[in-house]
Amino acid sequence: MKGAIFDVDGTLLDTMPAWETAGAKYLEQKGMTAEPDLRETLKVMSLDQAAAYFQAHYGIDEPMEQIVSDVYQVVADFYLYHAQPKAGVPEFLKQLRANGVRMCVATATDRKWIEPALARCGLLEYFGEIFTCASVGHGKDEPHIYEAAQQFLHLTKEEIWVFEDASHAAETAKKAGFLVCGVFDASECEQNKLREFSDIYLNSFEEAGGKFHEKGFNHCRV
Repeated sequence: MKGAIFDVDGTLLDTMPAWETAGAKYLEQKGMTAEPDLRETLKVMSLDQAAAYFQAHYGIDEPMEQIVSDVYQVVADFYLYHAQPKAGVPEFLKQLRANGVRMCVATATDRKWIEPALARCGLLEYFGEIFTCASVGHGKDEPHIYEAAQQFLHLTKEEIWVFEDASHAAETAKKAGFLVCGVFDASECEQNKLREFSDIYLNSFEEAGGKFHEKGFNHCRV
């Protein structure tokens, strides 16, 4: 291992609950109580569809653009003030840096949220660059973001590990020729698929040192 590319949401930071509860918190700010099934209802909707649902179902008399903006702000506040690293992450990153592993971020979330969240958590210093799907112009169903990170790291794919909690992203990275470390997060429903495309699978970063040590990466023991 000479390089590492890290996803953020659900991998480095425990942020997925922010997206899952954003609708309920938005309604709470409006003085309303969300129905118990709101999370499942919104799960398959885009933000624009969710805004239309709030208008029709909860009688919110505001333009869709304002509703979308307000929901985004709920999520932004979580990143800026509340997001925390997942267990074992700071220790693992510290060990990798101590052993000369080059690291960068590949995320689907806006840099304006990711960068301050990582900085507040004391993690930003470990990464040479932050790549976003917006900055490369492609989602994680395509390998462009990982290949852009690879070029930045100046390493071969065989020297780089990609850390992901989402099965579709792990599949993309694996099929593109990268080594993949799958990281458990409760938001991912297809854990078997994530395992399938992972060279190493972690229930948490607290076991990362042992798992990589088993693969022969002695410098990764934490």
